[in-house]
Amino acid sequence: MKRCADVVIIGAGVTGAALAYELAKRGIRDVVILERRFPCSGATGRCGGGIRQQFTTPHNIRLAMESVKRYETLSEELGVDIEFIQGGYLILAETEEEREAQRKAVALQNELGLPSRLLSPEEALDVLPLLDASTITGATYCPTDGHANPFRVVEGFLAQARRMGVMVEKFTAVTGLVVERGRIVRVHTSSGKISPGAVVNAAGAWSVEIARMAGVELPNVPVRHEIAITEPVEFFMDVMVISIHNGIYFSQTKEGQIIGGIGFPDEKPGYVISSSLRFLRVYARELTRYVPALGQLAVLRQWAGLYDVTPDAQPVLGPTPGVENFIQANGYSGHGFMIAPAVAKHLADYIEKGIRSEILEKLSIERFKEEIRGEAFVVG
Repeated sequence: MKRCADVVIIGAGVTGAALAYELAKRGIRDVVILERRFPCSGATGRCGGGIRQQFTTPHNIRLAMESVKRYETLSEELGVDIEFIQGGYLILAETEEEREAQRKAVALQNELGLPSRLLSPEEALDVLPLLDASTITGATYCPTDGHANPFRVVEGFLAQARRMGVMVEKFTAVTGLVVERGRIVRVHTSSGKISPGAVVNAAGAWSVEIARMAGVELPNVPVRHEIAITEPVEFFMDVMVISIHNGIYFSQTKEGQIIGGIGFPDEKPGYVISSSLRFLRVYARELTRYVPALGQLAVLRQWAGLYDVTPDAQPVLGPTPGVENFIQANGYSGHGFMIAPAVAKHLADYIEKGIRSEILEKLSIERFKEEIRGEAFVVG
């Protein structure tokens, strides 16, 4: 392993891969990615691949809108089919309270330039004809939302980054960070030591542990979310569906499989990634309640991943007070794949030019000193 690097990125998920590629494109190629297992072994490789812009906070909306523009051309740019399907997101509501929340969310989204709109139950059927419209009071829809294959995205970013000189050190765990005079001067790993110019903490649910090595406390907590995939059927839905009532999400892959999951409000924080029968029962019940025609499908596989959750369900981004070369890129609360390309651009601007954008200012770790407005739609 190299003894020094301009930038050391901890984590080879979508954020680490996207940032390494963005930096390399700009000529910053003395970059090392440290990955304790292998690329996509964390949350990125365990997510449903959704890319939505229909959030309730302006920062998440803006980041997602910037990312969608990148995703629209990413297959051509990377030379890899990322299986991006821009079929929109259909967000379901079942109560009048949820419907009112949707009205407020759409008003903010439209104000920021997002073409989302409110739908009646009957109009929702035009988007997803197999939906049982009697289960909902209404929905929202944005045609520019979509979903993609996380493995293909990371594969594409890393292949191009490596081609430009970035090094990816797999099965290399970070074991310590040495801080002197307010800077990280050495990164200790299972494969040796490396002296960094800057260190980026993109370790997902393990970001808290990495930060503590530098004496920094993050408010993030790891929370298990389970997911499943079915046998393939004839393609019938471009759209990604989520419900703010129960947190379910599901879509159809290019191969025809239905992939989706559902979270539990009583899930306790921790590093548990085992699967449960409870999940399968609840997910199958809710999925077939919305789309009864899916009731005959066989589930091929189920698994679990970890959301890296912050108190306001928005990421922690940018420099760290007291440790000047320590940059945070974590706390996505289940939305990392959706906004990583935009995050990479903002962080690359900071690393290359010292530009601290409004996004980095607002989503800094420093925001937790004050009262904050949280993201309401914490779903796939």
